[in-house]
This record gives sequence, C-alpha cells and structure tokens, in this order.
Amino acid sequence: MTSQLIKQLLTDALKPEVLEIIDHSAAHAGHAGAQQGGGHYHVTIVSEAFEGKSMVQRHQLIYQALGDLMKQQIHALGINALSPSEKN
Repeated sequence: MTSQLIKQLLTDALKPEVLEIIDHSAAHAGHAGAQQGGGHYHVTIVSEAFEGKSMVQRHQLIYQALGDLMKQQIHALGINALSPSEKN
C-alpha cells in the first residue's frame, strides 16, 4: 500500500515527531493522474529536520525522501511540514 510506503520512507529519512497521511485517491478516481495509477495524498509532518528551513527546503526534503515514488505512485501530494517549535 502506498500510504505505508510513504510512512516508512518519511520516517526513515526525517524521524518525525508527528506523521499523518491521508489518502484522498478515491475522491479523484476519474482524474487523469489517477487513471495512470497515481494517488492523491496529504501529509502532515513535524520534524526537527525542518527547523530553520524555508517551506521550499522542507518540501525538497520530503520529495528527496520519497524519491521515485513521486513519479510512480503519487500523482498529487499536499504537504503541511512543521518544525517542533511551530506545531503549537
């Protein structure tokens, strides 16, 4: 399952305090990207790795961690990336 793989890859790379993955793929079943097998996901992640990083840098870290999964199994990815000091 793609959600489990996303969780494993992000956990291994970013050691998050909080990681929530929501699979919205079923709501996009007729969408062109979904027809090619790509899912729609939203990730909320809190990690020390994001401390002092811009939003672009945080997204880059996530994309790096997911690697080829972004090309093969993920069509759309919403990201809410926070450092521990921002989560409250």
